[in-house]
Amino acid sequence: MSRQPTIPLTPVSRRGLLGALVAGAGALAAASVQASIPAATGKSNESIDVLTPEEALAAYEAEIARLRAANINGTPVDLLERMRTDLLRALTKPVNERRWVMVIDLRACVGCHGCTIACVAENKLPPGVVYRPVLEEEIGRYPNVSRRFIPRPCMQCDNPPCTSVCPVSATYTNEHGVVAVDYEQCIGCRACIAACPYGARTFDFGYTYTANTTTSGVMFGAEQAVSYEQVSTFEYGKLHARHDAHDSPVGNVRKCHFCMHRVLNGELPACVTTCIGRATFFGDANDPESLVSELIAKPNVMRLKEELGTEPRVYYLQ
Repeated sequence: MSRQPTIPLTPVSRRGLLGALVAGAGALAAASVQASIPAATGKSNESIDVLTPEEALAAYEAEIARLRAANINGTPVDLLERMRTDLLRALTKPVNERRWVMVIDLRACVGCHGCTIACVAENKLPPGVVYRPVLEEEIGRYPNVSRRFIPRPCMQCDNPPCTSVCPVSATYTNEHGVVAVDYEQCIGCRACIAACPYGARTFDFGYTYTANTTTSGVMFGAEQAVSYEQVSTFEYGKLHARHDAHDSPVGNVRKCHFCMHRVLNGELPACVTTCIGRATFFGDANDPESLVSELIAKPNVMRLKEELGTEPRVYYLQ
């Protein structure tokens, strides 16, 4: 795994970035925040030769290539670094030229459920709402038996059956090709849950983990736990308060959305970054140089229930 240095909180110049890159590829993240720093600190950037996003991407790619060639300490560059490069490159393209896909290597998944927990933490999911369960499959007959773990996010179908059954058009495919839910428009009829052949949608009944626990002097930190469960989510790039009756996930259908609020900010989905086995990959399939394009071209790739014509954007390696 490549080492991640501390990100310098200063505007990034051409000379400064080249110096930071010597410490490691992760330092490029400073370039992505340089535009907002002068305003926050009150300092002018008139005398600073600031990198453009395209120049920052080029410098990042050059550093990745150098690390790969140097093969530092005999360890290759981590796949997360390559996916970050692919993501930055995709964000420089027009929206309609990207095709976000996810690839899951079933041979590498160890069933740790780390991706499930990361998703719960990232999207503040309550009891009963799971975007990324890990299914288990037993293969063979005793005594020759093995077990396979199958993470199952939303398939983000190109031909989703859930959108056509929504009576109020609350679920739709957005400009990024991701099937989204408009919490303000949704009436909670749950027709889309029945229509999804993958079981990738759940309903938010407004439950909390602390609702049925004894809090009076028994549960340490009860007040903090209750307040945490009411924290607003930031799905689809917008704050959604759980106590707001007009734009709240409570009483509505919820689902995986590829963490687009992270992706459009230059960050990989939470499930990808927390996978200890490097079994989950994400990127732009329209980029022939991306890791996901390389993986979905392999002969051992498959998609779930392809015969239904849903054209899912989640691929599995088996």
